[in-house]
Amino acid sequence: MSGFATFKVPDRVTGTAADEALGRAMTAAWQRDGIFQVVADAGQRARTREAMAASRRFFARPPAEKAACVNDTSYSGYIASGEEVTAGERDASEIFTITPDLAAGRGLPCHGPVPWPDPGYRAAMEAYLAGVGGLGERLLRLVALGLGSGGFGAGPGPAGIDELAGLTRGGWHHMRVLRFPAASRTTERGIGAHTDYGLLVIAAQDEVGGLFVRPPVAGERRPRNWLPGESSAGFAEDSPGWTYVPPVPGVLTVFPGDILQFLTGGALLSTPHKVRLADRERYTLAYFHEPRFGARIRPLRPEPGDDSAIHYGEHFTRMFMRCYPRRATTRRIEAEGLLRGLASVR
Repeated sequence: MSGFATFKVPDRVTGTAADEALGRAMTAAWQRDGIFQVVADAGQRARTREAMAASRRFFARPPAEKAACVNDTSYSGYIASGEEVTAGERDASEIFTITPDLAAGRGLPCHGPVPWPDPGYRAAMEAYLAGVGGLGERLLRLVALGLGSGGFGAGPGPAGIDELAGLTRGGWHHMRVLRFPAASRTTERGIGAHTDYGLLVIAAQDEVGGLFVRPPVAGERRPRNWLPGESSAGFAEDSPGWTYVPPVPGVLTVFPGDILQFLTGGALLSTPHKVRLADRERYTLAYFHEPRFGARIRPLRPEPGDDSAIHYGEHFTRMFMRCYPRRATTRRIEAEGLLRGLASVR
């Protein structure tokens, strides 16, 4: 095993004493290690195998076929190695991003169809998304119970069980399907240090390994990635204190993103992570369980006079524009002024 706290998530979360205890253990693991892991059931293991196999088949296609899987209305589709930039450096990963599959022409940034490469790929990925989506909702119900016991929101027990999961019903759930090449003589960098922009991350990795996380460090101030002028890109990249996350068959790795740090006033910190290339190629699936695109997120326990809020859709859009400044989608958002008035969308 990995040495990280590993939990079995019940099929239903109803607010029992056992659910509260599990939620407290999960939040404590995040505060100590930055991550915890969950045991995948047989169905989820099968869905993960199918999604990984579909990913391998897609990334083995000729470059021209992969490059055709893009559009300029959403950030879904293929991202070539080196196209994504973290802290000013190009990342080695190849990515297929899957955002909500919507008709174009809504006048909103990031809204458009997924340029699926083939029906088999679509079926495998949609099945995987459905499985981890259900898991994400149960995890948030548990986390809400754990936070409630610490004085957040509506408090412990069934009354507070939907505080977080309710934000994500009909949410902007999406996934990044990644391939990392083998390390070369010139680089071992897969993805530079960063935190993730959203609420909850559920990741599956193959047997190769390469993921490092940074647990909370006493006295270390984490950038608030949602604020202008602050960025977690490259945060503590070369500092000591990183922990390797060895791959374990049949488990998923779970950690908080920026939105959860904002919601909890820093009681739960967004987990910095990075990827180092291995001696052979590596495949991962990173799922993001998210609020609704138009949701206005406010702290669960605001300070007196604190009226701060994050418009999720604007936050998502700005993060992707920063990562992909030259992508056709970014150019279209800028040319059509699609960020204007977005804060009024709910």
